Amino acid sequence: QVQLAESGGGLVQAGGSLRLSCAASGRILSINTMGWYRQTLGKQRELVADITHGGTTNYADSVKGRFTISRDNAKNTVNLQMNSLKPEDTAVYYCNADVRTIYLFRGYWGQGTQVTVSS
Repeated sequence: QVQLAESGGGLVQAGGSLRLSCAASGRILSINTMGWYRQTLGKQRELVADITHGGTTNYADSVKGRFTISRDNAKNTVNLQMNSLKPEDTAVYYCNADVRTIYLFRGYWGQGTQVTVSS
């Protein structure tokens, strides 16, 4: 069993900053890519940013230059520093991790954390 626990969401004014954190726990052998996705009502979940085990990052065009993803492989954690937030960044943010256990290799999702940016 693998769990992803997210924290750090909340309400912030436009131009402000928030930091999201996600910690993976359970019988983990290794984690490949970790990432953050977001979803608003009536829309599909979209990739915000991800990072490989080796540290290669990938960002959605809409957040480039404002968001920074990082991870700690020893602690199985991934963070998302969000600066210069805009109202259009309002969404539920989900952590995702591609986890290898002794039984299988698959993706896991966190429960989601709400980010609300007021104008």
